[in-house]
Amino acid sequence: MRLLFELDKKDYGDCTHTFRRDSARSILIRDGKLAMIHSQTHDCYKFPGGGIEAGEDPVAAMIRETREEAGLLVLPETVTEYGYVHRIQKSLYDPSECFVQDNYYYLCDAMDALVLQALDAYEKQEAYRLEYVAPAFAIEANRRAKKTPYNQMRDYPENCVNLRSGVE
Repeated sequence: MRLLFELDKKDYGDCTHTFRRDSARSILIRDGKLAMIHSQTHDCYKFPGGGIEAGEDPVAAMIRETREEAGLLVLPETVTEYGYVHRIQKSLYDPSECFVQDNYYYLCDAMDALVLQALDAYEKQEAYRLEYVAPAFAIEANRRAKKTPYNQMRDYPENCVNLRSGVE
């Protein structure tokens, strides 16, 4: 899979250990709009998807996370690699820890019918809701969002939506 870009805050010089948690996210486009998860708590948008569990295939993780967060059933035969973003920074929770993450993105399509979301506690607190929005709308909403769990690195692709490579 091609590297889209790297986000490196270079703020981890004092770190003594590393925590790695990769993620897999879906890019679903319908009628020129992106399927996005809207955090109603923070009024910001992110691509559906999340953490890859130990031993889990990234595509399987993307399909699972997209179903859980968005209620969308990805059609496996439509999945195409888009690219990944490599992220490295000091942990937001442990000043001695370096956080490393590869965020894998997949273009795909989903069934028209939705299933119920299966949100984690923090996702319920964020009041996640599936919305189809124009990329420019999501980007502008994320720019207006006040401090959120997602904007610790303002150019993080879940915030900028366009992945800097043409999904607009």
